[in-house]
Amino acid sequence: MIIANNVSKRFSKLQALNNVSVTCNRGECIALIGPNGSGKTTFIKSILGMVVPDSGFITFNGKNISHDWLYREQIGYMPQIGNYPEQMTIGQLFGMIKDIRKNKSNTNCDEELITAFGLDQLMHKRMRTLSGGTRQKVSAALAFLFNPAVLILDEPTAGLDPVASEILKEKIINEKQKGKLILITSHILSELDGLVTQVIYMQDGSLVFHKTIENLRKDTGEEKLAKAIASVMQKK
Repeated sequence: MIIANNVSKRFSKLQALNNVSVTCNRGECIALIGPNGSGKTTFIKSILGMVVPDSGFITFNGKNISHDWLYREQIGYMPQIGNYPEQMTIGQLFGMIKDIRKNKSNTNCDEELITAFGLDQLMHKRMRTLSGGTRQKVSAALAFLFNPAVLILDEPTAGLDPVASEILKEKIINEKQKGKLILITSHILSELDGLVTQVIYMQDGSLVFHKTIENLRKDTGEEKLAKAIASVMQKK
């Protein structure tokens, strides 16, 4: 579904991406992990079309994304930190996004998280008054709102209370089972146990490995993702 072919990107002296090639298919929940400065954010922004690679290319459903920007309508993106108009209410924000996306009816919208998070009871609240956790709930609900084929979630559980975190993880699992592709970045690897099916590990702009959870466990003998990753990196 999403294929990166030898993607490279340099910012001045920083080689942010170095010949990264991966294939991400439907029905997979893939963890994109690595230390700070590993190239994860640049890679995500390249998929979203926010960064244009210096070389290589990315395809979405077989089409080069540099020639077809409409593919982004099929992606739901949850940023690590959501910046929204501070004077707007939650209800106004959702209304504005629906209007921008030209989806004024609710027939095709997925509002399950709005209800599950209790946001339907907070629609009158202005964004500037919200706690970090509630803003995170808004970001999550917006990412899933238009029932996208692909979800890109950047540190999705950061700032969420345990109940909200479990609600979101259950939602992610359900969407994967529907055949959607989900990419997740997280520094809290324990949050990914039982959630992801594959792992892409990056370091210094390069792809270190892309493995299924089963193969990673088989290669390392470790069940927990954090221990499996540590075992692999110690051998490098």
